[in-house]
Amino acid sequence: MAPSRRSERRAAAFILYQRDLLDGQFDHLYEAYERDNAEAVSPFTRREAEGVWERREELDEAIDAAAQGWSTERMAVLERNILRLAVHEMRGGEVPAAVAIDEAVSLAKRYASPEAAALVNGILGKIARTEGVGR
Repeated sequence: MAPSRRSERRAAAFILYQRDLLDGQFDHLYEAYERDNAEAVSPFTRREAEGVWERREELDEAIDAAAQGWSTERMAVLERNILRLAVHEMRGGEVPAAVAIDEAVSLAKRYASPEAAALVNGILGKIARTEGVGR
């Protein structure tokens, strides 16, 4: 059975978290994820994780501009990478902004905190409105 898009996003967020925290190489992170979760890392997960990492400076600029009083450097590592992933998806145009935002908020609620979920929702909503992305 193929993994759901939701589980692929979760995998991408966790891999990005580890890449950001440990500065490991993607091949090693994919191997560790597969070993620890007994599931293969999908092509979608790889494409999203590597795309986000490649564009992280540009994504961080958009997040910083929308996060009044916050910067990506001050954010928790997981929240920062959930935001990066969602902005990357919204800008890619494959999913509506509302879907990318909902998925990011769900990840933040489940793996971070309700406060993180509110922060993620506010930042992504502002980016969607100001950039007109993901429609």
